[in-house]
Amino acid sequence: MSRSGGVGHLIDHHPATAIDRNWTALAVHRLEADARRSADTHLVKLPLAGPVDLYLKDESTHPTGSLKHRLARSLFLYALCNGWIGPTTTVVEASSGSTAVSEAYFAQLIGVPFLAVMARSTSPAKIALIEREGGTCHLIDDPAAVSEVAAQLARELDGHFLDQFTFAERATDWRGNNNIAESTLAQMALEPHPIPAWIVVGAGTGGTAATFGRYLRLRGTSTRLCVVDPDGSAFLPSYQGQVADGSPSRIEGIGRPRVEPSFVPTVIDRMLGVPDGASVATMRFLGRRLGIAAGPSTGTNVFGALRIACEMCADQAAGSIVTLMCDSGARYTTSYHDDGWLVEQGIDIGPYLPVLERAWDDKIWDLP
Repeated sequence: MSRSGGVGHLIDHHPATAIDRNWTALAVHRLEADARRSADTHLVKLPLAGPVDLYLKDESTHPTGSLKHRLARSLFLYALCNGWIGPTTTVVEASSGSTAVSEAYFAQLIGVPFLAVMARSTSPAKIALIEREGGTCHLIDDPAAVSEVAAQLARELDGHFLDQFTFAERATDWRGNNNIAESTLAQMALEPHPIPAWIVVGAGTGGTAATFGRYLRLRGTSTRLCVVDPDGSAFLPSYQGQVADGSPSRIEGIGRPRVEPSFVPTVIDRMLGVPDGASVATMRFLGRRLGIAAGPSTGTNVFGALRIACEMCADQAAGSIVTLMCDSGARYTTSYHDDGWLVEQGIDIGPYLPVLERAWDDKIWDLP
């Protein structure tokens, strides 16, 4: 068991008793068995005509339905192998989304209780997903205090605060071991342009971007990394050398009001801001034109990837671009797929639909 310290600071771990190594070995075995059962996610080649090939790595096929399955497994393995989680440890996280769903799944898999701290305004549907995986939801009034409350609860319960925003970039083995970067490049090996010109990802914790950026450098490839960032997020202003005073993102799963410890800007080659209306418009476009039911963060990714594809075509450059499908659109039927909800949120997708059509059909980008 461990006691977690203040948010954003070093965390002191003081095990009250030595954790049974046999129990830890069994817990790690269960996580590794889950990884083998779920094998790998598919790399889908989209039907984009022209000299640029566009690929979508479909992370929605993980057992818990999102890219966060990888992060949750890594966080649990990291904590287990550091001796921070034992058979009676309450595991705590600050999350109301896909991360908490995946972490609840792994907590249940190894038989420990899981507590997700989230804002009281969290939708019943999200709470139900976490509870379905065996987790408990702790609701608070101030959304900005979720990490602080999670750390406090972990201390009070003699539990462990997973703290995804601090540990995401260090918990994942970026050198390989079937991480998302190694998997992607291996799946590209027999394609017409096996070394992608660009990888395009969003940033929530920043862990996925850090994994790709480090692995690409380790392999010595010419592939460049582009991180797309939604309205209000602090990541893009920080990358541009501005004061990073962000606001809560309206695109679930990416964007943060502050620059998180797991964000590593030095491994990023380019960042692009994507308006919220563009993210949702692209999500809708993927469903209508390609029959792909994706979530809004996938829309952010594909919007940025299409822009880069158009730039490559304008430069008469051939090559490949890989981006991620983070989760399924089935989770958003009462939000991003609901026109009334978009009006309430002030999200206008209208200006971006013709941009997407022209980019897809003619490889011409009509936005600055």
